[in-house]
Amino acid sequence: MAETVTIARPYAEAVFELADATGKLQQWSETLEHTAAIAANPDMLEAMGNPELSAERLYGLFASLAGDALFAESQNLVRVLIENRRLALLPEIRDLFEVLKNEREGTVEAQIASAFPLEGDALAGLVADLEKRFKRKIQPVVSVDPELIGGVSIQVGDEVIDGSVRGKLASMTVALKS
Repeated sequence: MAETVTIARPYAEAVFELADATGKLQQWSETLEHTAAIAANPDMLEAMGNPELSAERLYGLFASLAGDALFAESQNLVRVLIENRRLALLPEIRDLFEVLKNEREGTVEAQIASAFPLEGDALAGLVADLEKRFKRKIQPVVSVDPELIGGVSIQVGDEVIDGSVRGKLASMTVALKS
């Protein structure tokens, strides 16, 4: 895992610098999201591993799937990744690019696991509270985890806030054992 991050980081940084310099952060973000999904597809991964498929044919296949998502600079990125046999790194490149983009925009991603669907006013209130606490704009990524029993578990960067019933029960168990 660390190896793929190490390999993907220079690509992500180069794309970020280009996107930032040209004012196309959002366009690149959308393109990387779309192309990363294509690159992660099992059929595309199989095509990437096919030694009989030339770089030009692989690019043609990829470009046909990407459609309008590819613009001139992103076409160049895909070609470079194919030439260097790094196309499978697109999901990692996208993730690293998003971290750099969020830092530039003063945004931080919050992984919010909730026992029940969290939306509307409840989500907006939670995001507002997190923005006050972290003094940054919060981009929520919400998932439902019924094993939490109730409440939420939040991860922002390397900080975890466990307000779930499961977390409280675990804390009580530890306290009772000591």
